Amino acid sequence: MRAALVGIDFGQGDFAASVEELQLLARSAGADPVTTITAKRSSPDAAYFVGSGKADEIGLAVLDHGVEIVIFNHALSPAQQRNLEKRLNIRVLDRTSLILDIFAQRAASHEGKLQVELAQLQHLATRLIRGWTHLERQKGGIGLRGPGETQLETDRRLIGERVKALRARLGKLRKQHETQRRSRGRSQTFSVSLVGYTNAGKSTLFNALTKAGVYVADQLFATLDTTSRRVYMGQEVGNVVVSDTVGFVRELPHQLVAAFRATLEETIHADLLLHVVDASSPVRMEQIEQVNLVLKEIGADHIPQILVWNKIDAAGLEPSVERDEYAKISRVFLSARTGQGVDLMRDAIVEWAKAAPGARLNEAWPVDEEEIDDADQDDDAEPADADATSDSEADSSPTPNHVGSH
Repeated sequence: MRAALVGIDFGQGDFAASVEELQLLARSAGADPVTTITAKRSSPDAAYFVGSGKADEIGLAVLDHGVEIVIFNHALSPAQQRNLEKRLNIRVLDRTSLILDIFAQRAASHEGKLQVELAQLQHLATRLIRGWTHLERQKGGIGLRGPGETQLETDRRLIGERVKALRARLGKLRKQHETQRRSRGRSQTFSVSLVGYTNAGKSTLFNALTKAGVYVADQLFATLDTTSRRVYMGQEVGNVVVSDTVGFVRELPHQLVAAFRATLEETIHADLLLHVVDASSPVRMEQIEQVNLVLKEIGADHIPQILVWNKIDAAGLEPSVERDEYAKISRVFLSARTGQGVDLMRDAIVEWAKAAPGARLNEAWPVDEEEIDDADQDDDAEPADADATSDSEADSSPTPNHVGSH
């Protein structure tokens, strides 16, 4: 699908990096960006977000390039989206809808699909009132009400009922996650979660540490579902649970953060966060800040972090470890793709696990069979009948698995 991308520079952040990210998002969704239209403004236009003159310029670009969809690098109000579609006579998508579409394409597990559907319905509910303007009430009084009000109320009720059902299902899955975490707590298993900006290499590092074989690709949001594995870290520490989580992105839609709270809670309850950073990215510091903002939003900003500078092979760096003023490991430089420095990462996890309060050392406790879940669950199964969740666990070898993708 041929797409025109629109980005407005409001003088905040790295605008060029933001537009480049929009191109990656569009390609991840299956679009083919054929033209990019940019402009500078001090504030959004109330009617068209870009102003009427720029809207006409976008319209000409649509005709010149045979564009089938226009994608904005911003969140549009329902009125702005409707006005643009009417003026351009073409479908208009904002950044929030684009990310929701990518998530809908990538959700593989039953839980992931439920979470995406919930986020989509919550987003749709804010735009319903604009979808039936041709049927809205025209006059007051008995017998003079148009059918639009009834249709709106029906749609709201149906969406409300579906949202309620989805939340109930996700609530049950959330309880299953809590049961798993309590089981780990009883055995005092040290828990590590990988977090970071999307495409920073979290899943590649996860595979290198656990030999899990999780899907990796050089694209945004390659994996959505949290996957956990037990990793044997030696006689002193025993088993450690390592979890791979969904990647973050700037301006991550609040609907997604809310819908994926059950998944992200694996991060909230971790003993240590491995904050994976793309060392080769020129905007890595901004990406670190964006990830920390989301961690704060979900209540995980208090958990100790190790900054993992990944892709050192592309950045021209050497594998190494840095410590803070308290002599604790604060940074690890590695390449998950080539395996350089992965042994340093394992050593860092062991060191933190040994220093953890209540650490259970010199014992490799057995796996709790009731806690192991099947990662390849039936996506079509109803939650009421499914004991498995996307938070899967299994034993793995400590030997790193070199994955051929960042």
